[in-house]
Amino acid sequence: MTAIETKIKKCIEPIINNLGYNIYDIIYEKEGKENYLRIFIDKAEGISLNDCENVNNSITDILDEKDFIKSAYMLEVSSTGIEKRIREDEHLEQNIGNKIEVHTFKAIEKQKSLIGILKEYNENSITIEIQTLCEMAKKDKKKAKNKMKKSEKNDKANIEQAKIIEIEKSNIIRMTTVYDWKN
Repeated sequence: MTAIETKIKKCIEPIINNLGYNIYDIIYEKEGKENYLRIFIDKAEGISLNDCENVNNSITDILDEKDFIKSAYMLEVSSTGIEKRIREDEHLEQNIGNKIEVHTFKAIEKQKSLIGILKEYNENSITIEIQTLCEMAKKDKKKAKNKMKKSEKNDKANIEQAKIIEIEKSNIIRMTTVYDWKN
C-alpha cells in the first residue's frame, strides 16, 4: 500500500468498521487521464449496491475535508469481487492453502502466469504448488489425454505431478485468488 493509500485507510477505516464493513483494499491509480480512488469493502454476508452507496456517502465529506489527494479524482466504492486482488501480506495470510494466480515479469517454468495453491510467504517471496504434466504426458499429450479419459478421476496423478515453485515478490506483477467456477 502506498503512503497516500495508508493515510486514507487510517482516516476512513473507523467509519467503515462502524458501519459493519471491513476494508479489504484501497487503490489510488491513474487510468488514462483520470485518477481513481478505489475502496474495496467486504463483510461476511457479501456486499450489495446499497452497501457501496452507504459507505460512499459516509466517507465523501471526510475525504474532501482531509484533502489527501490534491488533484481531481473519481471515488469508487465496491465489493472485492469473487476473484480478489492480492496486494498485502494480510491477503496472503488469508489465502494460505487456497488457489491463486500469479502474473510475473520474468517467466517461471516457461510461463508468466502460474496457477497454484499458496503454501507460504515471507518478506521476499511466495511459495505455490502447481500441477505439471508428468514426463509421459509431456512427450505425448494426445496419449495422456486418452489415458485420462479412460482412467478414473482419482488416477489423474498418473498424468499430473505437483511441483513447488518459489517466486520472488519483486518478480510479481499481480496476484489474484482463483474462484472454482465448477461448484
